[in-house]
Amino acid sequence: MKPIIDHVQITVKDMSVAVPFYDKLLPLLGFERNQRVHTVIKSHELHVLDYTHPQLGFTISSPREAFADDTICRRKPGALHHLAFRADSREEVDRFYAQVQAIGAEIVAEPRLYNEYSPQYYAVFFKDLEGIKYEVVCDKPEEA
Repeated sequence: MKPIIDHVQITVKDMSVAVPFYDKLLPLLGFERNQRVHTVIKSHELHVLDYTHPQLGFTISSPREAFADDTICRRKPGALHHLAFRADSREEVDRFYAQVQAIGAEIVAEPRLYNEYSPQYYAVFFKDLEGIKYEVVCDKPEEA
């Protein structure tokens, strides 16, 4: 087996806040907005929005009613700490940075080299409107 992720499902706090944001964010990452599926499964207290791409499925879903008032904390056991998307170049990271700022994401750290990870690790870190952390990274030498 190859260590390839098929899909990721993220539970968001409020679908009415998350859906408009992810409709703007995911096309920046290569997803087509018209390639999404919306489902409500009442028996599971589940509202789901699947964004599909040939290389990765990305799903946002509502919390169970019992957890609706919980705060998002990436350091809780079982929580997603952050999710990183790979860019082909530092220029792509920089372009993404400008685009993600324009849609209202919270920039955690502007694009820069992170020598503590590797000498060529160039990344931007940001959070969605509810505080879920993401990264876009290029981990290869700068092109001459």
